[in-house]
Amino acid sequence: MRSLYPEIEPYDSGMLDVGDGQQVYWEVSGDPDGKPVVFLHGGPGGGTTPSHRRLFDPERYRIVLFDQRMCGRSLPHASEPEADLAVNTTWHLVEDMERLREHLGIERWQVFGGSWGSALGLAYAETHPERVTELILRGIFTLRPQELDWFYEGGAAALFPDLWEGFIEPVPAEERGHLVRAYSRLLADPDPAVHGPAAVAWSRWESSTITLLPRPEVVATFTEEKYAVAFARIENHYFVNGGWFEPEQLIRDAGRLADIPGVIVQGRYDACTPPMTAWDLHRAWPEAELRMIPDAGHAYDEPGILDALIEATDRFADR
Repeated sequence: MRSLYPEIEPYDSGMLDVGDGQQVYWEVSGDPDGKPVVFLHGGPGGGTTPSHRRLFDPERYRIVLFDQRMCGRSLPHASEPEADLAVNTTWHLVEDMERLREHLGIERWQVFGGSWGSALGLAYAETHPERVTELILRGIFTLRPQELDWFYEGGAAALFPDLWEGFIEPVPAEERGHLVRAYSRLLADPDPAVHGPAAVAWSRWESSTITLLPRPEVVATFTEEKYAVAFARIENHYFVNGGWFEPEQLIRDAGRLADIPGVIVQGRYDACTPPMTAWDLHRAWPEAELRMIPDAGHAYDEPGILDALIEATDRFADR
């Protein structure tokens, strides 16, 4: 089993003004003359961590990480009362990627994304296929109604009935017929006594179910209140709006990826983004290799998933 590369530090970083009052944090590590790759974090609203640099051989890759609008180290932060989520959409993020690519003087780059990052990676690659050398996606998520209903409206409760009780607890009984909409009201409430517990409950549900086995340290990170408020607000904003996608758009337009080498990595027991979406993507994009990991859930650092991801980045490093 492959494991993460050794810890490294960025050799360059900064804040990129992308308009709309938004400053996006970016960093570059690895080999300045190496193969460019951009890492797309999950959520939306999750932010990057130092371990994300370690998915790539630092002697062969020029590794670009950035925190998407309003999360991580980008400003303003979605936990702030004045943050305007109206200027945070999928298509803003696609344009931010293009601004960052041009700012760094990169002609083409490998795109690597997991969970929500897989949706953003697909949106970017289907919009700018000429800018993508390879596409590595994990835990496929395209924000279709059936995907959102499974995880946020009760489907996954069949697997986690005890954890589900905590998710629905902040929502008044009369509003539980549409939980994403109910959470939208709670998370927008200016009173910290309302939006704080709602954000923590939202983030606890997700962080408790993304790993095959319980990992309390993951839940602790997700439920720190500032992180949880930004994470829950941004996710819910995207989900209420269906990612600003047309019906089935990311699967429908997968034919645009035919000339891009790709790998799809999916945990068989992923309760957050079940394998149905990875399978639909593979059928629409048969040129991509599908790696179904038989003993894994959703998280990128579960052993089988991590092994498949690093095998893919190693294989593409010298291409």
